[in-house]
Amino acid sequence: MGTIQHVTDADFEQKVLKSEKPVLVDFWAEWCRPCQMIAPVLEEIANSQDKLEIVKLNIDENPATTAQRRVTSIPALHVYSGGELVKQIIGAKPKSLLLKELEDYVG
Repeated sequence: MGTIQHVTDADFEQKVLKSEKPVLVDFWAEWCRPCQMIAPVLEEIANSQDKLEIVKLNIDENPATTAQRRVTSIPALHVYSGGELVKQIIGAKPKSLLLKELEDYVG
């Protein structure tokens, strides 16, 4: 099962846009309480399935990708498939709601 990796401006294209699997990117920051609240939920989802890669991108450390992807509020969860943005989830949600939003990708 999956573990959550960190991506940066330097490897975003390779690890996310060129991935064979759909990828959920968690745009987050250290100071963001809602980001901290959903982190364990994303870990649980990553560990319970292998259809969807889950990665984290720290917006403070990676401003280029953050701006390029037009992330204006966090937590922002973007799902990319085939290099395209296919889903956006803004804000912290309980696991049941996140799984419902992601059901097309996690089965």
